[in-house]
Amino acid sequence: MTDTKTPDWSRIAADLVPVDISDDPVTVKKRSRDFFWYSPLLNAQLRRSFGDLVAMPKTPEELAHCLSVASRHSVPVVLRGGGTGNYGQAVPLQGGLIIQTTAMSRILETGPGFVRVEAGALMADINAALKPEGYELAMFPSTQDIATIGGFVAGGSAGIGSISNGPLRQNGNIIEIKALSAEPEPREHVFQGEDVLRMHHAWGINGAMTEITLRTVPTRDWIGCMAGFDSYEACYAAGYALASAGDDVIGRKLCSVVDARIAGYFPRLEGHIPKDHHLLVSLVPREHLDAFQDLITKTGGTLHLAIDDAEREALKLPHVFEFAYNHTTLQVLKADRSATYQQIGVPDPGDAARVAAMRDAQGDEVWPHHEFTRWDGAVICADLPIIWYSTPDRLAEINATYEADGFTVYDAHICAIEGNHMQPDFRHLAWKKRMDPQGLLNPGKSRAWEKVRHLSAEEIEALTSLDGV
Repeated sequence: MTDTKTPDWSRIAADLVPVDISDDPVTVKKRSRDFFWYSPLLNAQLRRSFGDLVAMPKTPEELAHCLSVASRHSVPVVLRGGGTGNYGQAVPLQGGLIIQTTAMSRILETGPGFVRVEAGALMADINAALKPEGYELAMFPSTQDIATIGGFVAGGSAGIGSISNGPLRQNGNIIEIKALSAEPEPREHVFQGEDVLRMHHAWGINGAMTEITLRTVPTRDWIGCMAGFDSYEACYAAGYALASAGDDVIGRKLCSVVDARIAGYFPRLEGHIPKDHHLLVSLVPREHLDAFQDLITKTGGTLHLAIDDAEREALKLPHVFEFAYNHTTLQVLKADRSATYQQIGVPDPGDAARVAAMRDAQGDEVWPHHEFTRWDGAVICADLPIIWYSTPDRLAEINATYEADGFTVYDAHICAIEGNHMQPDFRHLAWKKRMDPQGLLNPGKSRAWEKVRHLSAEEIEALTSLDGV
């Protein structure tokens, strides 16, 4: 709980000097938003949640000053990058100070296999800086043009490249994180090795990231590919075959399977992709294009599009990864805001028949879209289906249909780190106790925090469940 006294925002604004600030209502409202409106449930819950003041630090020292002022005035703080999250991670539930980190965008150091950047650096800018040196990020989100690295590490999990290099939490993908505490005298803590997971995917509740060092990989001459299939089962089976292929056979960076009904909402592909085809969307290196073509032919598909960046720009087409991950949801929502989505874990990624049977069971209300990734070399798969929303009860029934057949629902309609198969991470909460003793950072986003905040950091970290707390 934060201080119940009404904050004196004019005094807080004065204390924040020399940091750039804005109390303009339009700016404050805009900076209080992310992509939570993908969910009709979250839209109803969060659309009236706003901060009070926006601060825009340019350096770690200015960020520390913001945290010091907030701590001395006991006001809530929400850290924000590009605001591309889907669950309201960057929405201030209790008002307060919004710290926009995008001015902290320096690329500090590059070297073989790594890049060190400030937390507000855009993913696209990092990749652009790495390319002349022959490297690229091991993974990045489909929203790389507006997503910051701090926001991705704080709220993301996988992206383009994860089919080869694993999710963010794969050992070695995040090398180091530097973060500041929310105290009158902010302290810097450096997380390295496995300890980076104490900060990763914590939604900014337990520290303010200033610098991040990430793994990079040698860049390749990537070809954006789209192949069409008559049946979803065949398309999914081809996706699994591609995901399972050895890196020396087909070194793919993306492996997405999109239902033909969703593909119908991709108007910019008209004239390039036949209608009513299920799509396998991928990025493969030029030297493996023949092997990719062979795989598509053997699995009953047709390769419709295979273009490099220069050809794509000449045709005025988007990157193929803009037809993957939650960009797929965005393509549909641009045309019809009655759609939403869900996040479904596939129990056996190799069972195409089971996936197709679930597609048939869900009918016209649910249109599947699968993303393949790897975890420690094993292929895993998630469905990010388009769902034509009617009521919360009907959405719950759709979720239950998945769960009855062993599919896992990771509910995209909850604005909390914990909930529906996401258990409390007491390592995160222990570091919140150490780095945010007043509980000022992103309050309300952890359901477990209020139950354990009275404990010491060591007592919190020792917990394995909330039983008896």
